[in-house]
Order: sequence, then C-alpha cells, then structure tokens
Amino acid sequence: MRITEKELQRFVQRLRQEEKSGATVEKYCREAARFACWLDGRDAVKDLALAYKAVLVRERAPAGVNGAVAALNRLFSFLGLDECRLKAVKVQRRIFSDEARELTRAEYRRLLDAAKRRNNRRLLLVMETICATGIRVSELRFFTVEAAGRGRVEVTNKGKTRTVFLPGKLQKVLLKYAKEQKITAGAIFITRGGKPLDRSNIWHDMKALCAEANVEGSKVFPHNLRHLFARTYYGLEKDIVRLADILGHSSVDTTRIYTMESGFTHRRQLEKMRLVI
Repeated sequence: MRITEKELQRFVQRLRQEEKSGATVEKYCREAARFACWLDGRDAVKDLALAYKAVLVRERAPAGVNGAVAALNRLFSFLGLDECRLKAVKVQRRIFSDEARELTRAEYRRLLDAAKRRNNRRLLLVMETICATGIRVSELRFFTVEAAGRGRVEVTNKGKTRTVFLPGKLQKVLLKYAKEQKITAGAIFITRGGKPLDRSNIWHDMKALCAEANVEGSKVFPHNLRHLFARTYYGLEKDIVRLADILGHSSVDTTRIYTMESGFTHRRQLEKMRLVI
C-alpha cells in the first residue's frame, strides 16, 4: 500500500475522532508524513519499515526513535498494515536526572524575582501556578475566574478529567490579579487579544529571564516547573501513587521519571554513609 496524502488526512481525522491531544495529533502526523516522504512513492512493506527505522537509529536518540516508532505503529494499525509494525528500541531505565536540566528551588525563586523586577505580573503568576499545582502548561486554560473562586479546577486532558486544588494563597492572588485586569469570567491567563496563553508565549517570556536570574537556559521552560513540583511533593510525602494521581499520569513509571534525583544528590548521600575509612 502506498501512503498518499489522502491516507494521511484520514489518519489525522481518526486521531481526532479518538480525542487524542493536539500535541499527539501533530506529532503522529509529522512522523507519518516524514515516513511517507522517505518512501517516495514506494509501497509500505516490512523491509522498508525496518530500513527506515535503521535511519532513525542513526539520526536520533533512543527516545526520539521510540517516539517515531509509536507514531508509525499507530499509522500501520490504521492502514491495516500490522505486518509492518516495529519494535521499540530497548533503553535502560535512567536512575538519575540530568543535572544540566534540573531546575532547583533557588533557581526558581530567582526566576520569580526577575519577573517581579520586570513588573511582569502575568508571567510571575503563570510560573507560580504551574509550580504550585503541578499542572501541564497546556492546562492553564482551565484556570478561570470561576474555578479560582471555587478553589479547585476541573482539568480535562488526554481523555481524563481530574480535580486540581489551589493552595489558599494562590487562590487569593489569582482572584486579585483577575480583578486588577478586569477579567470577570473565563480564562485568567490571556493575551492582549483575549485568547488563552499558549506554550510558545510562556516559553519565550521565561527564556527572557535567564540572564537576569542567572539560570542556565537549558533549565528554563514551563514543563520544568511541573518537575520541580513533583520532586518537592515527593520529597515531603514519599507517596508516588498519590503524586501520579495529582499529575494526571496513567502509569507510576511515568511519575518515577519526575522524581528522579540528580547524580549530585546521590553522591552527597553516599558521602554521608562514610563507609570509606
């Protein structure tokens, strides 16, 4: 079977009917289109699928290869080409986080201080909201005036709905901000045009704080605030199952990635053992 533009459009339509997230649809569509382009009019058969996987292995990190394989396997199933399905690359589970990308609590505070000095109240509250609740940046749109008034937010993502509770202090500052901005209903975090903020808006604004806050750019992105929330919560409660529920994870294995300690922390713990005379 040849993978035509028409088949790709049908594939996208099916993903949307299955209520896949926008990010998932975009990723799967991109990977399917790349494979179709690589085929260059040839039929999709197992040997060519394996050859394409070999190209991916040479060009991408294992996680990137497995992401593409997941997308292609979904495409093959949709097209009735189950014989073309590929196996994921085996990756040894990481036990330490990357220190170059781990945002510390002190660095987070410096980012907040930099936002204050720039009088960027919206960005300050966005960062505090993500870090104090552990939400995904895409879930900010559910933070409405009405939800802030109730002190809890009903978040729907990836086909699941969960309740996110707001700390009392966050609830008060969000309501105060909405009042100051004359936002009486609907989303609290909006652009000048009244549309909900998206990931690119927030990512750009956070990156602008790096130099002033003296924080490496590799550590400054919205999702890292969610990781900081997870590590902080787990450090206090040691309840990974409850944390998985709070973060909206289907698998505790995913949550473990968020709670990994850095190699530096592990070395410090080894030093405390004092087992070398």
